[in-house]
Amino acid sequence: MIATLDPFIGLAHMLEHPFLRFAFVAGTCIALAAGLVGYVVVLRGQVFSADALSHVAFTGALAALAFGLDLRAGLYGACVAFALLLAVLGRRAAADDTVIGSVFAWVLGLGALFLSIFTTSQSGTGTVGSDAGVNVLFGSILGLSSAQALVDSVVALGVVVVFVAIGRPLIFASLDESVASARGVPVRGLGYVFFVLLGVTAGVATQAVGALLLLGLVAAPAGASQRLTSRPFVALWLSAGIAVASIWIGLTVAYLAPKVPPSFGILTVATATYLGSIACTSGRWWRRPGARSRARHRADQAAAAEAVLSGR
Repeated sequence: MIATLDPFIGLAHMLEHPFLRFAFVAGTCIALAAGLVGYVVVLRGQVFSADALSHVAFTGALAALAFGLDLRAGLYGACVAFALLLAVLGRRAAADDTVIGSVFAWVLGLGALFLSIFTTSQSGTGTVGSDAGVNVLFGSILGLSSAQALVDSVVALGVVVVFVAIGRPLIFASLDESVASARGVPVRGLGYVFFVLLGVTAGVATQAVGALLLLGLVAAPAGASQRLTSRPFVALWLSAGIAVASIWIGLTVAYLAPKVPPSFGILTVATATYLGSIACTSGRWWRRPGARSRARHRADQAAAAEAVLSGR
């Protein structure tokens, strides 16, 4: 991956490389899913769930490799299973920080064990095992084959389609669960579907930015969009737009500067956007003493979501 000295000439020929075309197509679909699902994650205050899934993604993928299965079987299977467990536990999961930290550390340790099993079981191919572990941790979007890019794109677009189908009642239920339930919205069922979407998104996003960094792609664009607008459906698509822009800019930077890993560029853009949103909104009403409270802000969001759900 060598870029020309003239960046404009380099950009003109960038998509002539098949591996970059695969990365842009799959990355765009993955970013759409991460931006949409991530908005609801932040809205519901469940960023912890995405963080938990990053640990599970690493362990699940390496468990599949250790037992001779396709990496994505373990990746998606573990993420979806754990996401459903989170949905079942719901608010009853009241473990303290010590318990959470200990469990997360154990899950990562289990992943290291599976990596060791996989590496030692591959006679004379220890480098392959090490590369697999690094790819799971930090992503391998530039290494996707056409078949892998197609599968990841279809999976991510499936998440987007399902999310769009349930998006309005899901956002309404996330903003005001009691009122949504009274209006006949199937709050509990939507919660289960959402967590499945979150699990699948965590699995597919690991292909782009890696297990350790997927939280940034899920949370940072959503956090920025929530600060920039209080209109929930505008913020929803703004989150998706920021995630897509992060992928595009990150891949472009990785092409023009081959020493920069794409996952670093992607997360740098997403994080910079979030920090920029903080700077832009630091003087708004939620920072001013005596202005409307965050509770009032959330109530306004719920009213807007209910109005859209009602077709008004």
